[in-house]
Amino acid sequence: MKLKYVIWAALLTPLLVTGGCSSMLSSTSVRARSSYDTGVHQLKHYPVLRATGYAVYSKQPGPTRADKMIQAMRASKLDAYRELTEQLNGLYINSETGLNNTRQGKDTVKTQVEGFVHGARVIRQYPVGDTYTTELELDTRLIYDLYHLRGAL
Repeated sequence: MKLKYVIWAALLTPLLVTGGCSSMLSSTSVRARSSYDTGVHQLKHYPVLRATGYAVYSKQPGPTRADKMIQAMRASKLDAYRELTEQLNGLYINSETGLNNTRQGKDTVKTQVEGFVHGARVIRQYPVGDTYTTELELDTRLIYDLYHLRGAL
């Protein structure tokens, strides 16, 4: 009879011990999930990013000078957005160098940028000689506020 109690105690003790641990673990993991840190914190000072884009309007398609100017305005704005995207997201660079009889042959470098730009505004657009220039500005505080409003932080 005493052996029966010992066997039951040996079987039930591990179940009671692991059952208590699992409830402690689950409450800890719930607490950890509720205070999840996104790594994004509000700063005291947010930098303002600036980018400048250029386009030569004599090289633009169009039958008249006015048409070429409108195309150059658009092209310079897109060039400025490209530069701003590089600042925000970085630049992908792919480089290849070919050898021909142990001499350097073809050397190519390709760059690519991809990303979203939210909240940028045009500061100035103006011609300089044969080139049209666009200046953009992006206050990074605005980006923080937009993500905060969306609940993404």
